Order: sequence, then C-alpha cells, then structure tokens
Amino acid sequence: MKNLVIVESPAKAKTIEKFLGKDFTVKSSYGHIRDLAKKEMSVDIDHGYEPEYEIADDKRKIVAELQKDVAAAEQVWLASDEDREGEAIAWHLQETLKPDPARTRRIVFNEITKPAILHAIENPRTVDMNLVDAQQARRVLDRLVGYEISPILWAKIKPALSAGRVQSVAVRLIVEREEEIKAFVPQSYFRITAKFKAGQDTLTAELSRRCDTEEEAAALLNRLKGATFEVCSTETKPTHRTPAPPFTTSTLQQEASRKLGFSVARTMQIAQQLYESGHITYMRTDSVNLSDTALNMAKTEIAALYGQRYVKTRRYQTKTKGAQEAHEAIRPTHMDKHTVDEDPSQRRLYELIWKRTVASQMADAELERTRMEIAATSPTLDSQFECVGEQLLFDGFLKVYIESTDDEMETTGESQATLLPRLAVGAKVAMTACDATQRYTQHAPRYTEASLVKKLEDLGIGRPSTYAPTISTILKREYIIKEDLQPESYNYVRLGLQDKTTTREVRTEKGIAEKNKLRPTDIGSVVNDFLMNNFNEIMDYNFTATVEKDFDDIADGKKQWRSVIDKFYKPFHRNILLTQQNSHRSTGARLLGTDHKSGKNVYAKIGRFGTLVQIGETNSDEKPRFASLKKGQSIETITIDEALNLFNLPRTVGTFEGSEVIVSIGKFGPYVRLGNKFYSLGKNDDPYEVTCERCIEIIETKRSAEAAKEKLKELYPHEIGILDGSPVVSNIGKYGPYLSHKGNNYRIGKNTDPLKITLDEAKKTIEASSTKKSARKK
Repeated sequence: MKNLVIVESPAKAKTIEKFLGKDFTVKSSYGHIRDLAKKEMSVDIDHGYEPEYEIADDKRKIVAELQKDVAAAEQVWLASDEDREGEAIAWHLQETLKPDPARTRRIVFNEITKPAILHAIENPRTVDMNLVDAQQARRVLDRLVGYEISPILWAKIKPALSAGRVQSVAVRLIVEREEEIKAFVPQSYFRITAKFKAGQDTLTAELSRRCDTEEEAAALLNRLKGATFEVCSTETKPTHRTPAPPFTTSTLQQEASRKLGFSVARTMQIAQQLYESGHITYMRTDSVNLSDTALNMAKTEIAALYGQRYVKTRRYQTKTKGAQEAHEAIRPTHMDKHTVDEDPSQRRLYELIWKRTVASQMADAELERTRMEIAATSPTLDSQFECVGEQLLFDGFLKVYIESTDDEMETTGESQATLLPRLAVGAKVAMTACDATQRYTQHAPRYTEASLVKKLEDLGIGRPSTYAPTISTILKREYIIKEDLQPESYNYVRLGLQDKTTTREVRTEKGIAEKNKLRPTDIGSVVNDFLMNNFNEIMDYNFTATVEKDFDDIADGKKQWRSVIDKFYKPFHRNILLTQQNSHRSTGARLLGTDHKSGKNVYAKIGRFGTLVQIGETNSDEKPRFASLKKGQSIETITIDEALNLFNLPRTVGTFEGSEVIVSIGKFGPYVRLGNKFYSLGKNDDPYEVTCERCIEIIETKRSAEAAKEKLKELYPHEIGILDGSPVVSNIGKYGPYLSHKGNNYRIGKNTDPLKITLDEAKKTIEASSTKKSARKK
C-alpha cells in the first residue's frame, strides 16, 4: 500500500476516496479510538494530572486492522477534522498505531472538495500539540468535576445524578428563567389606537403614551369626542437594511430551529452529513469569514442570477466572545449548486445555508421610512398620535433571504409599518374611530434550544463543538424537559369611540402558545439549588467563561495545560471535602398541608427514586407513607387533594367472575389483578381513574391473545420437508417466523405464512441467508 489516509468517519472516507487516485487508500477510525476509562477517574492527580487512556472495547478490532494497514503503507496521512477534537483524534491515532514519524503527515482541510484535498496533501504538517493539549485540558477538567461532584449528589439528593462544568450552568440559566417567570406579576395597561381620514386616504396611528388604568383610558376617550386633528410633523428619510453574516455553528443552530423546526442536535447531525458528502464547509466554527475563492464564487453567481446591481462583496469580522480557530464560516462548497440531491432534511438545511451565504454578499435593501405625528388642535387635550410607514425601493438581499428573530426580541409598540399617504404639516385629518384595548405586560420568554445556544454564546460559555452535546445531555438526564405549553384564555376590556359615542365590552382571547420551550424538572431545580449553595464558583457564569478562555490560551500556546488544571483543582477539591462533611441532604421538600384522616403533615419532595409525596415525618417513630408523583405532576404545583389521591392505590374497582378487580402500581408499572393473575394497563390508562369495564376489557384481550398463542403451539414446529438429508422446520419465535435446518435458524418475512411455505421457497431463503453471512465474514 503506497498511501494510507485515515479519517474519523466512513462517510468522509467515501467522499475523499473519489478525489484521490489508485495510489491512495482511505480508512476510517470511526471517531475516537481511545478515551479516559469510564469506570475510574483515569486522571493521575499526583503525577501532573496525567490522563489514563484506554482503547474502547468496540474499537479494538478497528485498531488491529489499522495497525496492519499502517505497517503496510509507505506513507500515512492523518486527516481528521481541523478543530481541537479532530487534532486529538489524530494524536490518539499516532500514539496508538505508532507509525514511523518520518513517513507520517497531518493534513487538514475546511471542505471536502478535490482542490482542498490536493492542497492539503501538498501542504502537510505535524500534529499541533497545543490544540491537543487544549482538548485534553477540557476532557480532564470535565472528568474531575463530574467524578468528584456526582457522588455527593448521589448521597445528598438521589442516585444516578451527575454534574458538569457547562451542563450545570446551562441548567442554571433555565432554572433562573423559570423562577423569574413564577415571580412575575403581569401589569395591565391600555393601548390607544385611532383611525384617521384625510380626503380619500385613511391611516391608523397609535397614541405616543399608554394609559395605566381603565378610568384614565375612558377619560381620554371622552375628552377626544368632537376633537379636531391635524398633522403636526412628518419626516421622510431613506434607510437601508443589511444582510446577516454567513452562518457560524451557533447561528446555524438558531436559524434552523426558527425556520425549519430542527433541534440543535439534529441540525448538527444533518450538517455533518452535508459536510462529509462534500456539500458544505466544516460545520463547527465560530468564524463569519469567507475565503477569497468563496467571495468570487458568490459574486459570479449573484451577478448571473440577479444582475450586477445586486452584488456587494463584504468581509465580516468575527465578534463572538472567545472565538477560537480562524476557520471559515459555514457555506456551500459550490455556490452554483442551489440545492442537493439528498434526503429532504439535508436538502432544506443546505438551501438555508446557500441562501444565507449568497444573501451575505448582496446589496443592501433600500427603503423609504416616513414617520408622521398627528395631534389634537386643542393643546389642552395632550394627545399625540404617531404612525410609521415604510416603502421598499430596492429589495437587494431580501430577494433571497430574510433572517428570523427569536421571541426574545423586544417589540417596539409601533404600529406595523405600511405605506402612508403624503400629507403636509398642518393638513387637517378627521378621527373616524378610536379604541382603548387592555393589554398585559409579558414575562420573559422561556428558552428554546436556539435561544439557549445564543445565551451561552453571549456569555462565552461553551464552544461550537459543545452546544449540541450540552443540551442533549441535560435533556437526556431529565434535568430539563422540552414541551409545548398551551395558552390560557383571559379577559380584557375594549373601550371604543365612534361618532362621539363610547362603548365598553369585555372580550376573551387566548394567549400565545409556547412551542418547544425548555423548563426545569423538579430534579433539575433541586440539583441546581444544591450546586448554587455549595459550588457557587463552578456555577458562576464568569468563571465558566474564564475557563473557556484558558482553553483558548492553551490552544494558542500561551498557557500550559497542567498548570491551568492545577490552579482550578486545588481549591475545587478543598470545597469537595468541605461539602461532603458539612452539607445537608437536599430534597426540595414542600409542605402541602395535613392529611384529614391522620392529621399528619403531607410533603412533596425528592426521594431516592424520584419525586414523591410523603405522609408523616421522616424522623418519627412511626414509618411515613410514600406515593410516587404521576407523570406531569410537580413538587411546585401539586395540591394537597392531588397528593392524597395518590394514596388511593391499590383500589378495588369492582368484581369479575366472583373475584375483586384490583388496580395498583408495581415494579413494572400500573396493573390490574384478578385473583393471582396480573395484567398490565395500557399506556393511556390512568390507574387512579380506570373503570372496572376497562379492566375487564384488558383481562379478556390478554386471555384471547394467550389462547391464540396456545393454539399456535399445537401447530408448531411444522416440518416442511428434507433438505440435504436433514429436516427443514418452520416455527414462530419471539421475533417472528423463522426456519430451522441443521441447527441454524433463518428469518423469513413477516407476511410469509410459515405453514404454507414450500420446500423450494425454504431452500432459496436458506441459500440467500448463507450467501449474506459469507459476504459479511469477508
């Protein structure tokens, strides 16, 4: 073998292989081949925080094959991704496979295209140990934090919990936002809008101030009866809108969430597929820079599609706090390719990237903005209305792309900009109607995945490679949940003035639905409170951002990674020891009231196995009673009646065949018991509300299924015939119908009747299966 190229992904290997000649063999390591051992801390604190790596069990076969390939190759090219994680993969390959340094080269590229690959091979380098050390520092520090804090959480809250340097801060953001929402008290105000007429023209304007009370709004409307109005000022000036810069990792995640409804993890998965197929540049970057090649491609494409007037070459500067390696922004590798022949998700994300990139190199949109003020001619009325109009003169980049915004963007209170009639100052206008509509101030919106990424980036917490795994981790560990919140209906007052007559009516409308919002669970809130009380430095936003800056300095060769870890670990470990000795058990207990039967206190709290309700005191002589909370119930919101209802199990719902039908919850979930037989309830059956009729239906359905199964047992195994001197038998097993021959089993199609299959059909199935097995072995 002349040249061996090793990458981390089989899809990437497949694409690169198309660009290199027959002298090159491309193999995949399938990600990291070794990592810190999972069962131990695997960091030798007494010897400079030396990491103790091991090859994963599922990678041993891959490593063995790569070692053979390395030994046979004249030249080895380590071609993993260009970021810190990719550099670490290259270093681990070098350390594990031990190729001859004289014939080993490290190559990097920002896009998987033939020119980029050939350029990389012409300009090889060695492994950058500064980047490797930055990745090692992150890995070691995160292992130290998780490995030392997690056992404290198990002892003080409940088993199977974990903490992380970035994930815990992300949970803190969500918990604090939820607490802010709970503490929020909406304030009522009245928004005043009026319709005016000037000749044949009509326009809508809003009062420049708001009324705090209904009485104030009603009094204003009464004063406006019969008032005359005129235009007191008008201003028209040109304005423009500029396009957003090309995508970084975080802005792609945010925009894909807004426009396509993709989760952060899904966006990164699809972007990786597009990158490895050669469609886009590297997808983990915080740079908005475009190469000269990309700028020229965009310029040519825009001129060809829309004309020279739409071209405006721009060079954006990266402003992200703590931006790291100077990669390119995420862009198409070929600007003349407007879409890709891939699955719908890849196609939609690619088209979003193409539009954003092309729009960033297009001319500004040109607009004419008019602001008009209308006031009562009587100065005593103190009523000045404003309206804003906007006219698009040249669409520019808007022809291709309009950036979305989060629901966190503040509203200005201005009426929607429309085209206004041209009126001179002093022109008389007649008020045809005026409304005072009650509105309420809104709490800060809950985070979505996209807005959480934006907040983390603004605070300098995490990096392009960490946003998606951080959110996936806290969702998986159920510290937070993602859900749609249905809006509640509310009443509001609407006062009207028309033809000198005022009206008042109370209307009802629904609030705005909240989609894909992140909320803390009870466990998430309790863990956050415990960490805030005992590890406030770890939870501090500035501290977490400072650690990220330290990693950047290590990557730039400005700091030594072991000294950064040592500076962090010594005070951190002292705090660990103090917390183990001095902290109390944290349950998030909330007193709900008293049990009307026993008179004992009733609490909602965190127990060793999750959220529960407790009747009685933990430290009393009499053992307290416990019941688990139902799905959807929360320590914060459960009522005393709902809590006491949880103790109604087991409950007898009726009788059937002379025996009691009893419903309860066991080790494997809710069930029905009839005599000494147990039947699982369905997913949608609530054990606290299920009826006797429904229980009987479940029992009879289960009996019918068991009877049918017993009948099948009488028909199987079924002998089909003799093949090569041995019987061929059909049967039905746990995973469906199958054939048996000479001690081997062969799966057959679910739609194939095992009793009707012929010997010839069975022979074909056996031969086809044997051929597949041989191919897999080769």
